[in-house]
Amino acid sequence: MKTNLYIVFLVAVIMGSCKKTDEFLTRYPLDQMTDQNYWTSESNVRTYTWGLYPNYFPGYASGFDLSWGGYFSGEALNDDFAPFNPPLFTRNIPATAATVGAWNFTFIRRINVLIDRVSRVPMSDEAKNHWRGVGRFFRGLEFHNKVKSYGDFPWYSTELLDTDKEGLYKPRDPRTLVMDSVLLDFKYAAEHVRAVDDASVPKGLYVNKYTVLAFMSRVFLFEGTWQKYHAGNTAKANEYLTAAKWAANEVITKGGYQLAPDYRKIFNSLDLSTNTETIMYRRYESGVGGLTHSLSSYVNKESQTGASKNAIESYLSNDGLPISLSPLYKGDKTITDVMTDRDPRMYATFVNTLRLNGIATNFSSSGYAVHKFLNDEIKETPEGLGSLNPTDAPVIRLGEVMMNYAEAAAELGTLTQGDLDLTINRLRKRTGINMPALEVKGGLPAVKDVVYDDPNRDPNVPSLIWEIRRERRVELMMEGFRTTDLRRWKKYEYVDTQKNPDINRGAWIKLSDFPSAKVTIDGVNEGYIIPAPKPESQRIFDNPKVYLTPLPQDQIKLYSDNGVELKQNPGWQ
Repeated sequence: MKTNLYIVFLVAVIMGSCKKTDEFLTRYPLDQMTDQNYWTSESNVRTYTWGLYPNYFPGYASGFDLSWGGYFSGEALNDDFAPFNPPLFTRNIPATAATVGAWNFTFIRRINVLIDRVSRVPMSDEAKNHWRGVGRFFRGLEFHNKVKSYGDFPWYSTELLDTDKEGLYKPRDPRTLVMDSVLLDFKYAAEHVRAVDDASVPKGLYVNKYTVLAFMSRVFLFEGTWQKYHAGNTAKANEYLTAAKWAANEVITKGGYQLAPDYRKIFNSLDLSTNTETIMYRRYESGVGGLTHSLSSYVNKESQTGASKNAIESYLSNDGLPISLSPLYKGDKTITDVMTDRDPRMYATFVNTLRLNGIATNFSSSGYAVHKFLNDEIKETPEGLGSLNPTDAPVIRLGEVMMNYAEAAAELGTLTQGDLDLTINRLRKRTGINMPALEVKGGLPAVKDVVYDDPNRDPNVPSLIWEIRRERRVELMMEGFRTTDLRRWKKYEYVDTQKNPDINRGAWIKLSDFPSAKVTIDGVNEGYIIPAPKPESQRIFDNPKVYLTPLPQDQIKLYSDNGVELKQNPGWQ
């Protein structure tokens, strides 16, 4: 039986919450377990932290919940998907915090309680430093999520009491102050969190030193590029990008992880405990009391939101060149032509036949269907056909960390051939992939000693960075990164379906070849599938205010009622 570490431990109620509502810090005492008698052993501290895991490491979620952050919740606001009804940008300020979720302080308080209470526990200084480090790691993640949503946000480094009115209604702190504090938290955690905490449990199931470093590379790649492209703060951008690169290098060179030989098995394995690439994963198991999910059912048997023409065309030909330049590219008039001589990660991600509405029950909105997450061994079993799927979920892996390193180096302007060989070219040489190496010649991308420049490149993105971003898109396709990447690059313009019609196009078909198909195409008898043909369904990007989430109206009023101005985000007034 698999040991499920992702339980929400009942002791979490001891900490109450801090939501800045009229309930403030409601606490729920337990008859036998209180804040006063709980902090007595390292084992109790460890168990307390397990209650934080589901919030930060959702994996494939559970049951029929599709909010896990990857493929299906992705139906999402990016250029990888071509949905029937493209989700639109937020247009209105939410009335209450409950409608947006992120404007709350529950986990901030829980984590600060953990960091404080560690000092009470009878254990060694090394153990105390380890668990403070774990707490500060989680605090760093929590504030990163807040800043990612709202920008400026009130920073709390200690437990907040309901008697502290000044603290409860503290104005928002500047984004850089918060993220400087987050950087200090990550540095402390990287220094003090153990490389191995519990040798009896697979390493990828709990937070360790390399989990911290891997997430540090993710968090500060985001913040470094945000500072570069949104704030224009070169000094902070370079500081954060340097931190991201350093953390990624620590994982790559010292963590002992190796790229897995089978790309697809990272995402559809029943057991990731021996997967050499997985830094952290969420374990699932069937049977009584086991945690399961429904991902393969949706990938295999249900209709799905398909990949856009734009996403499909981001894959290189297997000579290492963009399809706009490669003599190997055969065009897109059949699915066979589309997938011939392409980067093998395409075959690991997408089905090699079209799935059309009116013909297949598991049709795709664009015709292009995903099978990256499908475990073929159980796809026709009860586990694979419903919500009882025990396929393990990668949370963070070496492949992403390598891409974080490469992009940070490119954004810093320091990328060398050695950097590429340490990261992207190792990904390309993965068993079964074997793509030509990416080279850098005079600051430009090259393959086989020939410099190239994709004619379909965004002219506002330097050629080398364009290729790094393409590689990231392909390596992490459908894993839930693209929307966030476009956000930090300040590239939401890519998701405008009118300005970029290829994100509302799918496969090219002849209707005569598929007489039963229920699709709209952009021609009379042949053309590209148009998943969202109605004018009112188009997604328009027309205001940069949407890069930040608006603060809820009830919170602004609550602060005002207590004599404090809570400033709304720019453009949302």
